[in-house]
Amino acid sequence: MRYSLLLLIIICFSCQPKHDLPTTINLNENWLFKKVTDTVWHSATVPGNVFSDLLHHQLIEDPFISNNEEKVQWVSEADWEYKTTFSLSEDLLEKKHFELNFEGLDTYASVYLNDSLILKANNAFRKWEVDVKSLLKLKNELRLVFESTSKYEAEAQEKLPYELPEGERVFTRKAQFQYGWDWGPKLNTSGVWRPIKLVGWNDVYLKKENTYVVQKQLNDSLADLNISLEDYPSTEYSYEVYVNGNLNQSYERLPSDMTGLVSFQIKNPKLWWPHNLGEPYLYDIKVVVKDGRKILDSISVKKGLRTVELVTEKDSIGESFYFKVNGVPVYAKGANYIPQHSFQNEVKQEDYKRLLNDVVDANMNMLRVWGGGIYEDDKFYDLCDEKGILVWQDFMFACAMYPGDDEFRMNVINEALDNLKRLRNHSSIALWCGNNESSEGWNRWGWQANRSKEEKEEIWENYKYLFDRALRISVGSKTDIPYWQTSPKYGRGNPLYKSEGDAHDWWIWHDGYPFEHLEENVPRFMSEFGFQSFPSYEVIRFINQKDSIDITSEGFKNHQKHSRGFQIIETYMQCDFPEPDSAEDYVYMSQLLQAYGITKGIEAQRRAKPYTMGSLYWQLNDCWPAVSWSSIDYFGNWKALHYKAKRSFEDVLVSSKVENDILKTWIVNDKLDEITGQLTLKLMNFSGEIIWSNEEQISVEPLSSEVKFQLDLKKLDFNKDETILVSTFNDESSLFYFVKPKDLKLQQAEIQKTVTKTNDGFSIELSSSTLQKDVFLFSDTEGHFSDNFFDLLPNQSKIIQFNTQTQTFDDLQIKTFNTFIR
Repeated sequence: MRYSLLLLIIICFSCQPKHDLPTTINLNENWLFKKVTDTVWHSATVPGNVFSDLLHHQLIEDPFISNNEEKVQWVSEADWEYKTTFSLSEDLLEKKHFELNFEGLDTYASVYLNDSLILKANNAFRKWEVDVKSLLKLKNELRLVFESTSKYEAEAQEKLPYELPEGERVFTRKAQFQYGWDWGPKLNTSGVWRPIKLVGWNDVYLKKENTYVVQKQLNDSLADLNISLEDYPSTEYSYEVYVNGNLNQSYERLPSDMTGLVSFQIKNPKLWWPHNLGEPYLYDIKVVVKDGRKILDSISVKKGLRTVELVTEKDSIGESFYFKVNGVPVYAKGANYIPQHSFQNEVKQEDYKRLLNDVVDANMNMLRVWGGGIYEDDKFYDLCDEKGILVWQDFMFACAMYPGDDEFRMNVINEALDNLKRLRNHSSIALWCGNNESSEGWNRWGWQANRSKEEKEEIWENYKYLFDRALRISVGSKTDIPYWQTSPKYGRGNPLYKSEGDAHDWWIWHDGYPFEHLEENVPRFMSEFGFQSFPSYEVIRFINQKDSIDITSEGFKNHQKHSRGFQIIETYMQCDFPEPDSAEDYVYMSQLLQAYGITKGIEAQRRAKPYTMGSLYWQLNDCWPAVSWSSIDYFGNWKALHYKAKRSFEDVLVSSKVENDILKTWIVNDKLDEITGQLTLKLMNFSGEIIWSNEEQISVEPLSSEVKFQLDLKKLDFNKDETILVSTFNDESSLFYFVKPKDLKLQQAEIQKTVTKTNDGFSIELSSSTLQKDVFLFSDTEGHFSDNFFDLLPNQSKIIQFNTQTQTFDDLQIKTFNTFIR
């Protein structure tokens, strides 16, 4: 009898289910859409947007081609309806809890489940969660009605006795660039732009955004950590923590003083570093919640262990602005990032991988996610974590003043909390910044003109509430990341812009200052400066839908969104470069012009280290095919700037400049170790004859910039327009010219080429009897050149890899700057 009872207990225990996990259903199938006033439904893609759906059914012309953008503006003014059906089993309906999660609704949406209104959404950046247990059936219909933003914006404007700078967009919490920018189209989307999920569970449902790995202590010997579980289920459950797949800590019950906190330690932890300083190591941390042997839920987080600080300390010059990672000052090298497409659903995993690989390949260690776009997809931050790319993250406010009513404020605070919680486990995020250029606009762009004292005070107080109080408190309450109120700290009209905080220097481009201005005016941290160029021939052909290169068609002109853009490019080109006659050559020259100016700024800023500790140019990428400030065009082609920025962002940079007839050569070292080696300098004419040379052994301190050689040019007799300085330090080299490109007396000669098939494409070997400047390789064959827009030294060979999947390569073409000098 005793054995029978024991057997019965064992049988009963073994029959208990091993899991009682939440069930998640992605509601991404069977969607239909229509204009609210229409009767015909069409299939839809979710996540997506109405423009993509209309384009798929050929109901609109592609707005990225020619001037079709203006033909589709009616789409944004219409109301749209989406619906789907889904079925649930009787067993699943037995779950105690059900929640519909809407990760992104764009923007003013009424949501109906089985004809019951369950949600009125008004913020594209928020996550909406609705308890729907009581409404679910075996067969269900989910329906969403999206209303035009203009209706709500007009209503909000009527409530204000004054107009806010920058118009209707300030009232709607969605991507601001969709209202049109000076590099992007006006395509104001609507629809389900992020996933919808139905989650059912009984006792425990751990949400990723409510799970936070907190660093209590971090040093070389120990990482003391807590997992904060905001969905803390019960003191009756047990908890297990796994690190890289191995059980690290277990609790039968959590201690009473650790409610909602699961504590664990990692001995001798590996730290996460920006990729140019070390390995961006990520731990796989998993917490499992159990009831006895039954698993109720688990959640995993990829976490890099690191500290990050923003150092803003008063000094004899002004106030510093730089980042420390793991106690080490980091020189930030990179660019400003905008959304990769006007329609976010068109951005795929491979697009993120390609672009962020391009960032690392160009020796960048930071991207600034600009405030007129979106809080990016998790995939973006996952890859930045993996690749060791620091992220300066703006809140989504740009170039405007915003309302201050209670409803708007609470909407913004909830938006901030949603995104702070979603992104706080990402080790790549180094800063949260309140807005882009709103403070500068208020103080410098004439926004205060013709306003009463009371009106100005109210608008500014509303600004301070959001950006100096609400967002600062939100960041402090949910993360350990620094907060910065606005970028830049001061507009360029304030002389303090060079000595305190971060700076946006638009004296070049907007105000027409020469590129040399960047060499004489370096701030503490340059977070924006830029210049436009034309995109690749491929992009131009796509815009015009013809094979010839045409940059004068009305359709192409629509893809230049700066009112003076073409004129500014021409004016600067006439100053520093020859102005070609043909469109194809003009495109090439515009890219050289952009790269010439921006790399001049990058190197000046790096030479000024540690006074200057960051160089982020505007902008990395495009959201549509355009003439813009990007270094990578809409099709992912590297412009001259990206190739040349790669050289200017090398961790060890050799950079020269002439000051009062004294040639100075700096070595900039971003590495953590001292470097010793031979510095070789040669003055060479364009035929390769050595005019003067010098060699000496030097050492370079870690994390430093220092002049390592000076030469009085008055003591040498040479023609500056026929001479180049070739500087080499160990494996790094640089070329320096003494006159503007248009004044060089370059020679004409053939470039010899040999093309050889390789496993990954083709190897191209080039040589010439004279210096060939800015050699540009191009082809209609899809692929990527390992280097381009480079200078080929006389009587030396250079090998370039062309990575491509094609098996034949017979259309290689070459341009060189020499052919434009007569």
